[in-house]
Amino acid sequence: MTETLATARDLIEWGARQFSTAGLAFEHGTDNARDEAAALVLHVLGISYDQPDAVLDTEVTAADKGRVIELLEQRITTRKPAPYLINEAWFAGLPFYVDERVLVPRSPIAELVEEGFAPWVDATCIRRVLDLCTGSGCIGIACAYAFPDARIDAADISGAALAVARENVARHNLAERVRLVESDVFGNLSGDVYDIIVSNPPYVSAAEMAQLAGEFHHEPATGLVAGNDGLDIVVRILKDASRHLEGNGILVVEVGYSQDNLVEQFPEVPFTWLEFEYGGEGVFLLEAAQLAVHQATFDRVAAQRTASPASNHEVI
Repeated sequence: MTETLATARDLIEWGARQFSTAGLAFEHGTDNARDEAAALVLHVLGISYDQPDAVLDTEVTAADKGRVIELLEQRITTRKPAPYLINEAWFAGLPFYVDERVLVPRSPIAELVEEGFAPWVDATCIRRVLDLCTGSGCIGIACAYAFPDARIDAADISGAALAVARENVARHNLAERVRLVESDVFGNLSGDVYDIIVSNPPYVSAAEMAQLAGEFHHEPATGLVAGNDGLDIVVRILKDASRHLEGNGILVVEVGYSQDNLVEQFPEVPFTWLEFEYGGEGVFLLEAAQLAVHQATFDRVAAQRTASPASNHEVI
């Protein structure tokens, strides 16, 4: 079946057909079989996305063809997301090293970062940013590009994830501006105050996790699952965020499909649900003043959940 494959375009189309037949899931940087196949083929052949389309019709060597087919078949047999197979993912137009110690970057927050969080802040006034639950460091590093005069803290409870983030900080030559902190939410950030706190925390519910495609189960469960309703970490963030924000600061958090659970838990809180030109949902924004007004509610709900952990902390 592969003997007639001669060009990069042939390999992409063949790979896309194989992926579709195998019923793969595409939610880790691409959303269809052809783009997923293209990412793998172009990586092996060293073809960048900005090269002329005609490059795809250049004949490939037998050795390169063999390497491409091997990688495409590996995607099918392992069900690993493509970024894990090539150890690279793109976020906010920037490349990042990734492996199975961290989630694959894919948050719609990238669009917000590229826009400098406009119109919610004046980018020229941003001095400190916190990327909470940083994983690979992609959001924090992207913020360092968006706010060149700001210092960034990138915090995560996972030492393994921070090791990956450290590689990415070095890759982007940002060690002087991006500080990595091992911290359980705000635990090791006492006294630190920020203009922006942004987070893509674990927010998958126990029921949702059980239904996710096999590709997701290659990712660290601690980066995905947050109790039966997906809100364990988000509630803790809401409880303490106002204590770490400047008076005109903002909190931005992705909660994905747990959005309805969050609204049900806090019906009186005026979450602003952000819209994205390139797709994505379940990202809210709250201003520091709004957090302060509802502090008593956040404290009460957090205390209730702590007192009844069995309903919120199911292990997958």
